[in-house]
Amino acid sequence: MSKALSIELKISQELRDAVDELSAASGKTAELIAEEALRHYVDWLDWRHEQQLDLDAAILAADRGEFASDDEVKAFFARHGA
Repeated sequence: MSKALSIELKISQELRDAVDELSAASGKTAELIAEEALRHYVDWLDWRHEQQLDLDAAILAADRGEFASDDEVKAFFARHGA
């Protein structure tokens, strides 16, 4: 069973109006809309973190001189077009 977390936010009137409009249009509560938005944001941050780790690893490999050979590059483009 998950523990509930209650959060109080101060948001702009513009954002509040947008949430109210979404709530009215979708039939979802403002709380559910906020929870979904937070879930999407957290998922995006996780994805971004993974991308950064991959980028850091690629930079380290490049710094070590680990590059694809000419033949590997040609084979890649032959398989994927270009």
